[in-house]
Amino acid sequence: MPTSHSLTKQLLIDINQMPITQADLTRAGQHVLDWVACASAAKSSEARRAYQALLLLDDVGKCTAIGGQKINMQNAVQFNGALGNVLEMDDIHRTSILHPGPVVIPAALAAAEQTECSLEAFLTAIIKGYEVTIRMGEAIGRSHYRYFHNTATCGVLGAAMAAASVFELSQQQTLSALGNAGSTTGGLWQMRNEKVLTKQWHNAEASRSGLMAAFMSKQNLTGPEYILEGPQGIFNALSDDPSFENFIKTHPNWRIYDCSFKPWPACRHAHGAMDVLLEILNKHSINLDDIERIDVGVYQDAQLFCDRITPETSLEAKFSIQHALAAILLWGEPQLEHYTVSAIAEVASLELRQRIHVYIDEDIESQYPQHFGAKCSVVLKSGQCIEHQQQDTLGDPEKPLSKKQLHNKAQMLLSHGGVSQQKIEQLCAFDWLQTAPVFTFSALLSPVQSN
Repeated sequence: MPTSHSLTKQLLIDINQMPITQADLTRAGQHVLDWVACASAAKSSEARRAYQALLLLDDVGKCTAIGGQKINMQNAVQFNGALGNVLEMDDIHRTSILHPGPVVIPAALAAAEQTECSLEAFLTAIIKGYEVTIRMGEAIGRSHYRYFHNTATCGVLGAAMAAASVFELSQQQTLSALGNAGSTTGGLWQMRNEKVLTKQWHNAEASRSGLMAAFMSKQNLTGPEYILEGPQGIFNALSDDPSFENFIKTHPNWRIYDCSFKPWPACRHAHGAMDVLLEILNKHSINLDDIERIDVGVYQDAQLFCDRITPETSLEAKFSIQHALAAILLWGEPQLEHYTVSAIAEVASLELRQRIHVYIDEDIESQYPQHFGAKCSVVLKSGQCIEHQQQDTLGDPEKPLSKKQLHNKAQMLLSHGGVSQQKIEQLCAFDWLQTAPVFTFSALLSPVQSN
């Protein structure tokens, strides 16, 4: 053991000693805007229609569902937790291989509205929730990712941490919240092999479970302190290669700064190849009829998740490197409409996908998950081969989106979700550093649809 305390207790000690600056709060606000935009754009999705049933159960409460209805805390966190990942445009942390926002932010928001806390308390909770989620993902090891959806299994502890912060739990109560959240964590990847909406269920349940673990801990419901390293804890049960050190390792900044913002509506594992092809097309004029084939070198997980020549649904297209590259070749900069069923079925897209081959490149693999790189070789019928390789992808900390690009993304998604231009401008210009209650922000979510 690297500490005389439990791992969770040591992390809580460290977190409570870390200052939170105005820059940190502003960064958290950027993630909130990104999440709101992603969740709002899920308006017409199958998942949104399914979770609409929660709104029919409940019309009384203090908490806001994306779309504006006020409902109770549990239904709000489940409803909002289901929507942030639907379009595959939510934030991501590379080395933990997960998406913190869709799980942490809904839990923090529901807790914040329930307690009527300040904006600062809300943003502080998000920063701490991201910290626990990311550290969990890095500590649990790559073996875990073979069978488990890290966003759910690790995010539940981050949701508990965020809610515990809002509820102002004591150290012992927070330990219990993390212990109980971790004791029921799960999220098997089997849903990747079937055309189902389980990924949204994973996120919604993780967010709800973390929130309620913190809420019940405030009522002094106790939980296991050694839920991570204990003989029947998470690391022993769910991983072959855990790293205790990664959970409590000291870092100069909050880990939220290590997250990437996704510019395009596809699985992040496809973004490396997309970015490389866009760079090639920016420098070379290529006629589609002249392309013999495109060879795409990626890391193992990118091939496992996104080597899909014949996607049939919009979701499958977002997990297809072949479709992502074919769409770029046909229509340019990636847009939401490039991933519709009609776009997938276009003959030109189908034919191009047959010429795109995905393989594991050992150099790219050796740098993963620290870097989500890719290599593309465009082989022309003339015999010419145009190659390009990148270590990092647009939206990563090393290649960040500008404030304008972040706002352009929010504009696109919020418009797609039916949000009025006035509300979009208010959300993008929102002052996260003002001394105000959280309702100053959540009022902008009610209603979000234009008339």
